[in-house]
Amino acid sequence: MTRFARFAAIDWSGAKGRKHKGIAVACADAGGGAPYLVEADGVWSRQAVLDWLLSAAEATPTLFGFDFSFAPPILRRGAYLPGEPGVPDEAKAFWAYVDHRAADDIDLGAASFLEEHHRPHFYFGAADGPKAAFLHHRACEDAFNATGGGKASTLYDAIGAAQVAKASFAGMRLLHRLDGRVPVWPFDPLPSGGSVVVEIYTRVFIRLAGLSGRKVRTEPDLAAALAALGSTSPILSTPPNDHQTDVLIAAAGLRAIAGDPKYWSPSGLTPKIARTEGWTFGVA
Repeated sequence: MTRFARFAAIDWSGAKGRKHKGIAVACADAGGGAPYLVEADGVWSRQAVLDWLLSAAEATPTLFGFDFSFAPPILRRGAYLPGEPGVPDEAKAFWAYVDHRAADDIDLGAASFLEEHHRPHFYFGAADGPKAAFLHHRACEDAFNATGGGKASTLYDAIGAAQVAKASFAGMRLLHRLDGRVPVWPFDPLPSGGSVVVEIYTRVFIRLAGLSGRKVRTEPDLAAALAALGSTSPILSTPPNDHQTDVLIAAAGLRAIAGDPKYWSPSGLTPKIARTEGWTFGVA
């Protein structure tokens, strides 16, 4: 896995609109050195991230990590959206389904998928009933939650700052556009060369660095996390926000662990899970 020349981490957004301050991108080169932010022309759009990724993937063998859930859970309930006819039961077909149903949302958005097309499956507040009824998790999320130190979110929870639902379904539209162009692990077999896209959870790398909490908000804590991951710190022109610290740490973290076979063969990953739910890279 040391064949990758670069490691990129992307903090994604499911917000409505064409530009998204919540998106941040960072890279770390295989040869060492500090991770660095990749700036957009202004503010990132989701389409601009896709365009950048396709160009970067062709130019340099890169491991790209996106911080959103690549598929909903299906193992426990037998369906992504139980009771809904015509919904595919494997991830790649489901990405195409999401893309089709949310085709009118701008900039690869998918808010209408949750808010209109399949509203009963998502928790938006107390009027929807007990939140616990919506807390369904994938096998990889169960594996992460079992390690302690916090719980991974479910993409059926669509309320609050920590929710990942809108970002995840918007991300599935991007994944659909990558199909056949850049492999997405583990839904695609790991190729012997070239670029690969994986799902990440930025808190995994914060924990691997030995820090507690969900976010890193200060430059000293950023420096400590990067040092623990074998990296020097970047020189930043302005204090970083937590989206930027997330991706700087994750890019360095990807570089630190990508050569370890255990992360490419986690004990809980079966062929069925690889086709349907996927796996978060970094959860062994």
